[in-house]
Amino acid sequence: MSEAPLIVLKGIIRRYQSGDDFTTVLHDIDLTIHRGEMVAIIGASGSGKSTLMNILGCLDRPSQGEYRISGRSTSELEADELAELRREHFGFIFQRYHLLNELDAVGNVEIPAIYAGQHRDERREKAEAILQRLGMGERMHHRPGQLSGGQQQRVSIARALINDADVILADEPTGALDSHSGEEVLDILQELNREGHTIIIVTHDRNVAARAQRIIEIRDGEIIADARNHAGGDDPSVNDGVVGSRPQRPKLFSGIRDRFNEAFAMALRSMNAHRMRTFLTMLGIIIGTASVVCVVALGQGSQKRILDQISNLGTNTLYVRPGRGYGDLNAAQITTLTVGDANELAKLPYVMTATPANSTTSTVRVDDKEVSVTVSGVGYQYFATRNSKLLEGRFFDKQGVNDMAQDAVIDENAKKSLFPHEHGSVIGKIVLLKDVPMRIVGVVKAEEQGMGGAPELKVFLPYTTVQTRMTGSRLLESIMVRVKDTVDSAEAETMVTAFLTKRHGEQDFFIFNSGTFQKTVQATTATLALLVASIAGISLFVGGIGVMNIMLVAVSERINEIGVRMAIGARQSDILQQFLIEAALVCLIGGVLGVLIAAGFGVLFAEFSTRFQLIYSPFSIVVALMCSSLIGIGFGFIPARNASKLDPVVALARD
Repeated sequence: MSEAPLIVLKGIIRRYQSGDDFTTVLHDIDLTIHRGEMVAIIGASGSGKSTLMNILGCLDRPSQGEYRISGRSTSELEADELAELRREHFGFIFQRYHLLNELDAVGNVEIPAIYAGQHRDERREKAEAILQRLGMGERMHHRPGQLSGGQQQRVSIARALINDADVILADEPTGALDSHSGEEVLDILQELNREGHTIIIVTHDRNVAARAQRIIEIRDGEIIADARNHAGGDDPSVNDGVVGSRPQRPKLFSGIRDRFNEAFAMALRSMNAHRMRTFLTMLGIIIGTASVVCVVALGQGSQKRILDQISNLGTNTLYVRPGRGYGDLNAAQITTLTVGDANELAKLPYVMTATPANSTTSTVRVDDKEVSVTVSGVGYQYFATRNSKLLEGRFFDKQGVNDMAQDAVIDENAKKSLFPHEHGSVIGKIVLLKDVPMRIVGVVKAEEQGMGGAPELKVFLPYTTVQTRMTGSRLLESIMVRVKDTVDSAEAETMVTAFLTKRHGEQDFFIFNSGTFQKTVQATTATLALLVASIAGISLFVGGIGVMNIMLVAVSERINEIGVRMAIGARQSDILQQFLIEAALVCLIGGVLGVLIAAGFGVLFAEFSTRFQLIYSPFSIVVALMCSSLIGIGFGFIPARNASKLDPVVALARD
């Protein structure tokens, strides 16, 4: 029983839409080609021979009719199944070579084997062996631009052979060559035919067709002649019909890895070939990422500074003041807040300390220098409650409060103003405070003024000293209550309010709770940081739109490359993967550059600001990088999908 024909076409019709009408290019084609034949399809331009070759190579689909390869119908095959046929059974030799300029000769030859999943070492060895055989041993590492037309066509032939194709389709293989190079190419094709490859040549040159064993002539989309050419070489019956054994199909993971590596390498080569375009594409991502990271760092730095200022007020601390709130005009007439209240509050089990406080403004004179200061009368536990940092000397103690001692603790601002030329210690020096001599016993770090307030010059005295020697009043401006750390400040506020209301008979005071205020500030600054970061994130979104636009341009510029890859066996997923990787790389690299710019801005900011710093969050950096990568994948998907859905025959026609 004879072997079934390799290729069978029955009633093939191909028509294209032209406006409202259809143009029929092929009319009811019936054709059978056996394994091992060398066939020439000849015809004038516009006769339909190239359309017939595209259908034979599964680059195009017939509008009507049936096409079978080795008994397998192609009519119901999906795009990737057709790609498998092109990859496993066909090798294409194009008139214009269609080599990829970014790759050398070996790299171009290897591409079909990569899509077929051949092992890297195996395909490299095989590609070099085929190029050696075709006389390209000295030029295999040259790029297409460094090769002559004949040499490029040899590379194209080698690429067609790398997967041991059953059928080699040659479209005008000598059309762009001189006569000598053309003869060499035809000799190679005849040699391949003798080895068992089925050769199908499409040409308009009868001298080229004369090399074939069978000549099929087509005119106006119809086969008008199909004759055996006995002068065209060996009869197919003497060919053994055996093509070199196919390489062993590799493991699935290895094939996927190699295809990914190829797509990754091609993405890098494309980005390098269009560096300016790539940078401009990255710019939106760079700005967006840098903005997000800097804004989050700014928010966290602001939050830390505000919380530090609140901490200077004392943690878990309540401030009891006369009046019904800030700005109460009647607060000065309230006389019920006294030292007795402070003493009784100090006895409560949930209170650590209760420190009376009052203040006034005064002038301080040292020799001939006089400045205005804020005088704070406080208890001896005030400094521990406020976490005051002693720079030199000591704090006054309980005995000093009881004795109404004339001991003063000044802050560093007051020291700089009163003793501008003093580089040593000022402990023990005497200053005149309203003509009352005071001895400096300590210097503390200046307290944060909060919310951008101007720095004050402060002098701290025992509150008893202020009451007796300066104001002459026993009234208190406030009582500072330090609550035990094990007690919730909000609960303590409620209990202190109830306690003092009972003592006074009414609630003629209000309480400022630093703990509640701290929680409020934390929530507010976190909300503001999130809001501003979201606004900055919009720039990342805009950058993603830029990526999509540029990738759409890149797809349109590389349609021919996409067609070549599809013709030699690339799956839709391979094309999709390549462009997605490129988009993701653009955004990821842009994200990394954005993070580095943000870090550089932080260093620069620190050089000019000593009172405020940016605090970078590793979480925000990771999120920014993840977002930039996801934007690349998300916005790059549409261009990548468009590229993968291209019709290979249409893509090849774009040059």
